[in-house]
Amino acid sequence: MEPLTWTGSLGGVLDPLLMTASVLFAAALVVAAVLGLVAPAPQVRVNADGTLSAGAGPRGWAGLAVRATGGLLLLTLLAYLLGGLLMPYGEAGIVGAVLRRFLPVWIALVVTFGLSLAYKRRLGLYGKLFDSPIGMVGLGLVLFWIYTALAVGVFGLIATHDPLAAVSGLKNKPPGVPVPGAESMVAGAHYLLGGDALARDVFSRMVHGSWIVVQIAPLATLFAFLVGITLGLPAGYRGGRFDTVLSFLANLILAFPVILLFYLLVTPEIVQTGIPSFMAIGLFLFPILFMAVLLWSRFRTQPSKAALLLALTLVPLVWLYLSLVSQTGTPVNFLGGLDLFDIPSGVLVVFVSVVFVNAPTVFRIVRGLAMDIRTRDYVAAAQTRGESSWYVMLWEILPNARGPLIVDFCLRIGYTTILLGTLGFFGLGLPPDSPDWGSTINTGRQLLSVFPHTALVPAVALLSLVLGLNLLADGLREESLRD
Repeated sequence: MEPLTWTGSLGGVLDPLLMTASVLFAAALVVAAVLGLVAPAPQVRVNADGTLSAGAGPRGWAGLAVRATGGLLLLTLLAYLLGGLLMPYGEAGIVGAVLRRFLPVWIALVVTFGLSLAYKRRLGLYGKLFDSPIGMVGLGLVLFWIYTALAVGVFGLIATHDPLAAVSGLKNKPPGVPVPGAESMVAGAHYLLGGDALARDVFSRMVHGSWIVVQIAPLATLFAFLVGITLGLPAGYRGGRFDTVLSFLANLILAFPVILLFYLLVTPEIVQTGIPSFMAIGLFLFPILFMAVLLWSRFRTQPSKAALLLALTLVPLVWLYLSLVSQTGTPVNFLGGLDLFDIPSGVLVVFVSVVFVNAPTVFRIVRGLAMDIRTRDYVAAAQTRGESSWYVMLWEILPNARGPLIVDFCLRIGYTTILLGTLGFFGLGLPPDSPDWGSTINTGRQLLSVFPHTALVPAVALLSLVLGLNLLADGLREESLRD
């Protein structure tokens, strides 16, 4: 069986077109940037009907060239995608085969964007995001990896091989190498993006790495936000000794370098003492406290309704909490047969470490926002109505601080993704054979000059996700400032 080329039979037509479109697009961007600095702004004219119009000028023509060449580049990439989906396996090369594996993701993206564009005026801040090209690009990148992670981790799709299985003879092989003994021209017949130093499929490890990131980064960031919000709101709203003590503790934690603090928390000696498990007991209580106070402050004047909502919410939350903190093989193991699941010890340690490191920063942001918003008129009106302090904090101050918090949440997921990659690169926390992107980069870095694909593939995946989160945060910031 022959190895796959990058573009197969599509290359004869589309490769020159892609190269031409890329060069023209890059040139148009450079020209547009230069003209934006030196060319005069277009002159505004008053029309006969009293309306204003501006001539295109050099800047306008440059912008038109950027849009035209960018459209040509996108159409070329779309042609690769359609070719990979419609042509038989192997004829569209590695690019077509890889794109074909992501078919569930493409379908999910098309459905998501189609429905979002159709109902964007009813979707609040999320809908307004589709008025920002930067935000849409960022959202597309983020959703691509979220859908990839769900397809791999939940439904077992996309990956062609077991990410931990090695195939003899495929050590450090280039992309498109055939798998010995595989049936000809079927999914899994090739290592699409080559083999690593241990003869494992780089493509499968890359897509499985997204599942690890999606499992840890968003949830750990959410827990950190719940800790920071629960403590930051009363500190900023009430002040006093409570604020002084919490601010001192937050500054004390932030005084440590982040990487050093992570290193201390995930080292085997610290893990064996059970400190991360005991930290989980305290940190994982905050979501329960937050939901309890949120519901009670809103429905305290309706005791029967409040009791019903609290029971329906807190019973499953407490059960999940006990299952999270009760882990087999650790000093904290008390739930027995009622335990819903066991989190791998390495994942739990990394999760707790991310929450512990990020919570103080979120606390300071929420505290500052609360100190600013508590002076607003609508807060004074709520106080005049006799509302409780927690009602004012959670139902008056917090909703009006959502813009900066949503933006910071997106950025912080990106920071957490980078930290996970850093921990994996140094072999801390997660198992050594884990397919997370940091570990995979570390495996391939030693032979980077000879076999670059083993390290570049997960590096590009990590870069694209963090870039998408940053662009999404920029788009959210733009739209939130317009509110």
